[in-house]
Amino acid sequence: MLTAQSLIPTFHEIMNRATARAQRRVSEGVCEIDCINPDAVRAARESLPSEAVLRRAAERFKTLGHPGRLRILRALEGRELCVCDIADVLGVSMSGASQHLRSLRNMGAVDYRADGKLAYYTLADPFWLRLAETLLEKLNGSAVAHGELHS
Repeated sequence: MLTAQSLIPTFHEIMNRATARAQRRVSEGVCEIDCINPDAVRAARESLPSEAVLRRAAERFKTLGHPGRLRILRALEGRELCVCDIADVLGVSMSGASQHLRSLRNMGAVDYRADGKLAYYTLADPFWLRLAETLLEKLNGSAVAHGELHS
């Protein structure tokens, strides 16, 4: 039951809030005070894509989030490879390569054609490779700047 007494914060609740605010430091990238700009928040919310679009994008990033799938995209650039070749490139079983290829096929990044008893894969949409390579270039530049790249 909600009473007027239950709406009044206790001394401990007040002190916990004050302590939490006192621990926030702008030098650590956190606002030290609570200050919301309603117009900026409204404009930012209105600029966001729908939840459905964001979920689909997140799923695509999740699919690209495995190094093996990134390697497959790169391996298929400008060439066609059968599943056996892709498995050998990755150093994984045919089953493992097939699982990665299925994920990439489901998002439209790769396509295949059957030729007798072999399945040959190609890039269906080079966008996904360009996206992956843009990220890799960014990371390689960052690694070079920080002395982390040894190749």
